[in-house]
Amino acid sequence: MARIATVADDRVAVHGDVSVGFEAVREAFADNFARREELGGACCVYYRGKKVVDLWGGIRNGETGEPWEPDTMVIVHSTTKGLAAMTLALAHSRGWLDYEQPVCRYWPEFAQQGKEKITVRQLLGHQAGLFALDIPVTRELVGDLDRLAIELARQKPAWEPGTRQGYHGITLGFYESELLRRIDPRHRSLGTFFDGEIARPLGLDVYIRLPESIPNSRLATLARPGMVAMLRGFGPRFMVEAMNPHSNISRTLRGSELPHDAGQIYARNLEIPSGGAVGTAWAIAHAYSVFALDGHELGLRRKTLDLLAAPAVPPTLGWFDECLRAEVQFSLGFMKPSATWPFGTATSFGSPGAGGSLGFADPAARVGYAYVTSRMGTTLTGDPRDVALRQALYASLT
Repeated sequence: MARIATVADDRVAVHGDVSVGFEAVREAFADNFARREELGGACCVYYRGKKVVDLWGGIRNGETGEPWEPDTMVIVHSTTKGLAAMTLALAHSRGWLDYEQPVCRYWPEFAQQGKEKITVRQLLGHQAGLFALDIPVTRELVGDLDRLAIELARQKPAWEPGTRQGYHGITLGFYESELLRRIDPRHRSLGTFFDGEIARPLGLDVYIRLPESIPNSRLATLARPGMVAMLRGFGPRFMVEAMNPHSNISRTLRGSELPHDAGQIYARNLEIPSGGAVGTAWAIAHAYSVFALDGHELGLRRKTLDLLAAPAVPPTLGWFDECLRAEVQFSLGFMKPSATWPFGTATSFGSPGAGGSLGFADPAARVGYAYVTSRMGTTLTGDPRDVALRQALYASLT
């Protein structure tokens, strides 16, 4: 890889490395600062198992002006979902889990309130109708996994499972974690399992359960958009629904604020497996690269990887999402590319996060990709900064 330090404008330097042939990604990253109001961020790409793009720049803290460093980590919101899904894929490869079996086969208490026939595939595909809890999602509840499991099992589906899709914005990770606790011989939570079985073996700087040992100096703070920017980006209709506490989108995001901590930037030793991961672009791209290839570093079976790359199975009433109010596709805990949310090739699987981050694997192109940022964007179907990077990447590949 060639060492570069390209100045995007009079204030922002872009740092890192790109391999020959991927210079367009570097230019798109620099353009994000000059033309797309980037504050600070990073992009990393693995191609055929080798790191070909590793870029960072800007500032990690808008108030202090401290620079983004190579090891700066940031919260990635729902990009977490892809990392969480990796844990169940690993469990599938180890023979602990069958995606087509009912959840209650592994978690007997789940079989109440009409949930007896919900399959693991339906749950992971946001088709279970369990997108919200009827009780407040508090730090105390989330921190008590046994009590949380009781409340999750008590929840009644909002519709007949398998008929509709509704984005399980926060609850999905809780259900995944309890399912994993039931099938893991050591009964670990999802965040603990991810750290021990994926992050540490691969040497990744990404956590679903951020430990106390990580200093604030490594963490980027988020610059949030103002109301005018959100109205312009999300549109008035979405904003009205989001501000209605009884709407599906508002209910599905209850608990999304818990990973943030006024004193420590992000909460420590608390697991929000659908939206609380904190990490580097390099770590996320590296993890997806393993899934994009043969997965031998983690002992993944070809059968598992083929299932992840396969087309998503729709609910009987189609792909329209009852929470997002758009047509998007999910499969086995990951988002799949669609006309509404295109990324990679048809074999790709990953997850975007609120504010603009994205991580995904593209087995056909043999790509692992990640983009993270400290300035939250206001689009629902691909942040312009991320889109520019991906367009430059795939143009380079062709």
